[in-house]
Amino acid sequence: MSFQDAFAQALFAPDAATDPAVRQLAAQPAFEVYRNTVMKGCIDALEANFPAVARLVGSEWFRAAAALHVAASPPRDGRLLHYGEGFADLLQGFEPAAELPYLPDVARLDALWREAHAAENAPLLDTAWLSRQAPERLAALVLPPHPATRWAWFDAQPIYSIWARNRGDRSDEEELDWHGEGALLTRPDDAVTWRPISRAACAFLDACANGLPLGDAAEQALALDADCDLAALLEALLRAGAFAHPTAPSTESTP
Repeated sequence: MSFQDAFAQALFAPDAATDPAVRQLAAQPAFEVYRNTVMKGCIDALEANFPAVARLVGSEWFRAAAALHVAASPPRDGRLLHYGEGFADLLQGFEPAAELPYLPDVARLDALWREAHAAENAPLLDTAWLSRQAPERLAALVLPPHPATRWAWFDAQPIYSIWARNRGDRSDEEELDWHGEGALLTRPDDAVTWRPISRAACAFLDACANGLPLGDAAEQALALDADCDLAALLEALLRAGAFAHPTAPSTESTP
């Protein structure tokens, strides 16, 4: 291990340092000051990266959990916007979070927001182009989700509603319906937006992400909900900006 790697490791686990030079540095008061600064920066980053979780539990609770995560999983990337992989898993086994069974999935939605925010740019699906396709060809079209599109289905708990209420300044006093919910996050105009979606819509997007044509994606949605309105489902996804324009689209039909 290089000196630089040993020094970085000692910042998060000073007692585990084996390099004599690093151990000597770690014993100095200035090292502890520097270490505390680094730890605070990482904890601050986690609090910024998981705002809905932090709002639910309060800053003191959150920072205590974040400190455990930083010690166990130091950042591997200097871009702290991406820091927090595995934080939801830590919350899953964190005893003080046992009374908040929805917390890990709320953290997962916070992580999906960051992924949507940082995803690469790509042209949105041209809906005018789509409308020019012959009806008999639509079922064979493959529509890729936009790189910034994220979605998830959560069984049994209203994760999306809990997350959305704690994501911004919105305050909603209505009682939650305790059932499964889906979430869709997109970035159509350089800003991440979110909305609830059905389990059938999640299955539809899963199929599209796997490269299946629209006909097969529709079948997978209907397998979960035989009463699903496919036209309304597709229209809602198009309005949300969920799809990228195909990189090699089929020949257009005549307008």
